[in-house]
Amino acid sequence: MSERELEQGLLEHLRSLILELGKGFAFVGSQHPLEVGGQDYYLDLLFYHLRLRCFVIVELKIEDFKPKFAGKMNFYLSAVDDQLRHESDAPSIGIILCKGKNEVIVEYALRDSTKPMGVAEYRLSAALPEPLQTELPTEAEFAREFPLIALVKLRIEVEREIRLLVADQTEAERPLALGPMLTELQRLGMIPQTVDRFRSALHIMNRAAHGLDVAPTDASEAAEIATAFLA
Repeated sequence: MSERELEQGLLEHLRSLILELGKGFAFVGSQHPLEVGGQDYYLDLLFYHLRLRCFVIVELKIEDFKPKFAGKMNFYLSAVDDQLRHESDAPSIGIILCKGKNEVIVEYALRDSTKPMGVAEYRLSAALPEPLQTELPTEAEFAREFPLIALVKLRIEVEREIRLLVADQTEAERPLALGPMLTELQRLGMIPQTVDRFRSALHIMNRAAHGLDVAPTDASEAAEIATAFLA
């Protein structure tokens, strides 16, 4: 599987999860393009909520929450409201999925009502306002799926780094699949000693990438091995 196929599979999993919750979401697109100031930006997932009458942006970050994530989401919210929002629509909502140290953090970036100097203000809310609690996915609903999503994202990061290593060491056409790239690194004498453990973890990550069931303990162990291998 190529990196792009993995990314598409990951977003497809998230898209299916949100639509299956039955909370009034209509899917608009994945990697939805926006042009701002002559530059292109891409939203991980974009939905329209039929009951809240607003756009909902979902961004996935497989790491601890950082303040810059809120700033980027605020930028996306402004762009969507300016370019896509109809005058009768409610302000757009952003959902940032982040992995904390020991838990999944789901932050909802919500547009504030005040707009001093014509510049929209936003607030980052850990506690979702009551009117929206029944309409948007809960932290628990996301958390059930997050281990598999995190595992696929981690596999993408490993593949990306290995591809860069292989490209630096050989002028031959680079293999796209992760298995052949591991073999090439082994031939070059650059493979870490943990590669055998990683190959076993890779089997689990591939199952997750194909949407197959993975036991939570297996997912946790594979993530730990792959993180060490990536480092």
